[in-house]
Amino acid sequence: MSSLEPTDLSDRQRQILRAVVDRFIASGAPVGSKHLAGSEGIDFAPSTVRYELARLEEMGYLTHPHTSAGRVPTDLGYRYYVDRLLPRDPSRLPAPPPAIQQALELGEMRREVDAALQSLAEVVSQVTSLLGVVTAPAPQAATVRHVEVLLLQPQLVMVVVITSTGAVNKRIVAFDSPVDTGMVEWAKAVFNERITGMALGSRSAEGRLIDPSMSPREQGFLRMLAPAVTDVDGPTTEALYVGGRARFVADARTDLAAIDQLMAQLEERYTLLAMLRGALSRHEVYLHIGQELNPGLQGVSMVAANYGVARRNLGTVSLFGPTRMDYALAIATVREAAGALSRYLEGVYE
Repeated sequence: MSSLEPTDLSDRQRQILRAVVDRFIASGAPVGSKHLAGSEGIDFAPSTVRYELARLEEMGYLTHPHTSAGRVPTDLGYRYYVDRLLPRDPSRLPAPPPAIQQALELGEMRREVDAALQSLAEVVSQVTSLLGVVTAPAPQAATVRHVEVLLLQPQLVMVVVITSTGAVNKRIVAFDSPVDTGMVEWAKAVFNERITGMALGSRSAEGRLIDPSMSPREQGFLRMLAPAVTDVDGPTTEALYVGGRARFVADARTDLAAIDQLMAQLEERYTLLAMLRGALSRHEVYLHIGQELNPGLQGVSMVAANYGVARRNLGTVSLFGPTRMDYALAIATVREAAGALSRYLEGVYE
């Protein structure tokens, strides 16, 4: 639920507000009545347009920058535009850029999930000229999907753990004497039968793997391999993949103070991750406009959508940019990117 609460407008006011927002997004110049009266879709007399512009300003949807005779949208104006004036049907939004799907179809990407996330962040930034941010799934969200046990050399065994988030963890274990290939195949079967679906890093996994019915040799072999799923090294919070930093900083539409604040939050990560986690409980595009983000980020908007696998949301694809952004393109882009990433994760390790 937005912190901004737009009141409803008349059909005429809706037409005029949409025209102002569209023109301001396109040009960046304040929009005056003389630019609206008689233009396409605005069949009202100049005096009527001036009156409605004044009313929209009184209601908080528009404002005067400095002494200009033209108006620009406020955060409330953008919120009404996004919620009430943009089409809700995805088929009526701009076509998603083909580059999004292409970014996830490269052979190298299909082996490295982190590379796919970084690639997608770069692509969504390029096609929208906004800052692209993709969050990786939280490590604690991962469960064991599949385990491979491979004999690399007579005394070297590698355990490969594929998780529900698409990550691949590898552990190489050295033994004092050559390992029997039959023992390797047996261990693989035990791992997949007994710990598939368990949380990665779970200390109870070893208890699941080993039981008294096994021989001492079998128990010892599994104890050597168990740390591949019980002792997981790595970060304890989600990773952020950011695309288009230089492009965003150079964008003249964005307030410099807001850029500094957002860049600082990218470095600290925690505040930004908290904002993006808001999308994980949602199944639609999620927007924060201007002051809805936080007081230090006025002038910046965020458009986000979550991605995941069946019945699990794992992370978000988001775009940050000036409140004067092309919302229709941003919404279509994050929706398509999140869908493409979900399909990618479902297909890579099925």
